Amino acid sequence: MTSFPELGSPSSVPWTNATTVWRALLALAVVFVMLATTGWTAVRGHQGAGDARAASLRAWLHGSIAGQPLPDPGAGPSVLGRFFGSLTGFQRERLAERYPLVVGNLNGAPVALRYRANSIALGQARTAEEKRLREGGLTAAGRQDAQRRMHRFDSLRRDGRQILAFDPLGGGRVAEVVGDLDRAERVSVVVPGVDTNLLTFEKSQRAYSAPVGMAESLHDAESEAAPGVRTAVIAWADYTSPAGVGMDAATGKLATDGALRLRSLLRALPGNGPVALFCHSYGSVVCGVAARELPPRVTDVAVAGSPGMRADRVSDLGTSARIWAMRDPDDWIQSVPHLELGGLGHGADPVSAGFGARVLSANGADGHAGYFKPGTTSLANFAAIGAGSPAAVRCAKDGSGCAADLA
Repeated sequence: MTSFPELGSPSSVPWTNATTVWRALLALAVVFVMLATTGWTAVRGHQGAGDARAASLRAWLHGSIAGQPLPDPGAGPSVLGRFFGSLTGFQRERLAERYPLVVGNLNGAPVALRYRANSIALGQARTAEEKRLREGGLTAAGRQDAQRRMHRFDSLRRDGRQILAFDPLGGGRVAEVVGDLDRAERVSVVVPGVDTNLLTFEKSQRAYSAPVGMAESLHDAESEAAPGVRTAVIAWADYTSPAGVGMDAATGKLATDGALRLRSLLRALPGNGPVALFCHSYGSVVCGVAARELPPRVTDVAVAGSPGMRADRVSDLGTSARIWAMRDPDDWIQSVPHLELGGLGHGADPVSAGFGARVLSANGADGHAGYFKPGTTSLANFAAIGAGSPAAVRCAKDGSGCAADLA
């Protein structure tokens, strides 16, 4: 017997003896090592000043507004929502200016206020990088890193961008909204995989392979699929993803931490319309771990290029949401053994018949990073789900009838 601790239930494993188990473990380790040494290498974390958000949180805990203490940042969204609702516009703005790294990341604070706070926090982060450059003592690589981060902060602060979460610590975490989140009738959340950080959040080349490009591409496709439906898409890189395809990517620890953050986001989304999750690569591990405690408004979870969802079958996920899966024939992820032993691996292949997901066509997708490429069937399928027309999807050849009960 083995188990997926994130799911809280045991799962049988078709291994008959210790030799088979050790061979499987060795094969899994070898595959991850090979991938990690053939281009999928770790991105080094940023070694900057201290933890600015932790300092801001400490100040918040000792702060007050209009004579009343500030609420616990870990309070639920309803508590935080009532607190901000009791303040004047001036008071809310004052808190955003004083504690931008707190207000900008509070699930329950007004969305527009979070955008404003994160714009301020990005400006402060840019100033900190400028200071690092002026003070000297950086290596050539350190100077390049500071300059790249300054460029990214400038980009994220451009007019019209809606940054829902931001933390500059380490590689950095960030989330951005495409569309009008407050007025959206349907919300989609893109959960990316390995090597996702501030510097990889957006790309000028192959833009659709980075979280921002994925979200923009999906939002455009949803608008085309259902012009009369107001949609919003969140590029959600607000968790610490594995750096490269190594041991962190082979285990569920970071996925467990990410799942907690994802659930917090979902519980705090404005409105009450349906929500769909689109989980790529290691992001599908995060979604699999989060699945057991998803809010009821999450109607669909679609995974692409998945190494597994920390489950043997859909029923193990413990969710009423529809589970969809796709994989491009040229996706290297198919070479990763789909099993879980001794904490390594992420369970069954989501596109396998035994797993029980609704298997979608990925026609036109460009390998592991091309599922959101404009003009592909993979993107059109995602858009149909996100826009509320799941019966319009195209199923994979071996997944015919994946939407038959939705007609």
